[in-house]
Amino acid sequence: MQEEGEQIGRFKVRRLMRELELVSKQPGSHAYKKATVERPDIPNVLNREFDVEAPDQVWCGDITYIWAQGKWYYLAVVMDLYARRVVGWALSEKPDADLVVKALDVAYEQRGNPQGLLFHSDQGSQYGSRNFRQRLWRYRMRQSMSRRGNCWDNAPMERVFRSLKTEWIPTTGYMTGQQAQRDISHYLMHHYNWIRPHQFNGGVSPAKTEEKLKIVFGIS
Repeated sequence: MQEEGEQIGRFKVRRLMRELELVSKQPGSHAYKKATVERPDIPNVLNREFDVEAPDQVWCGDITYIWAQGKWYYLAVVMDLYARRVVGWALSEKPDADLVVKALDVAYEQRGNPQGLLFHSDQGSQYGSRNFRQRLWRYRMRQSMSRRGNCWDNAPMERVFRSLKTEWIPTTGYMTGQQAQRDISHYLMHHYNWIRPHQFNGGVSPAKTEEKLKIVFGIS
């Protein structure tokens, strides 16, 4: 509404929600474990330096689960840290290395084959697999991993999944895997990237933040 020129604050929003009988859906608190153990061969290079200077310098990845068709599906997402834009994703019935490789492939192609960036994830076995590490090597990407059990080392990805599950996915899940595929695609690539205001970007969506950067530097 603010982007459309409407003067609105939290008190007006509260009044309008009360009139429309709308209730905010808030996630419950979670007690995370603290850990400091890095993987010796893949250290925590990023080290929570989440503010980057330009797109395609640092990507983050993670996996979550989605209930559909009476069973769990697994969602892998790749996000560009600059404006918190989702640049690739994949959905599968198996949480294996092929899932994260596919999400990385999608991101690599959609972003025009960038070189020399840093890819950060948690210590999930999929990201430490030979297949995934070989794909990073092929794409000339460096790898970084969070400390074991420390979700804050990959906090931006945790926030993407939190938004998806609390704002969008039906509480009962999806009737079919195809329905989940279509709906999640719409959320990540359209609603989250182009429509949803992002606090990190000062209330501007990730894709529009990148567009503003292109205008400033005259990038076509």
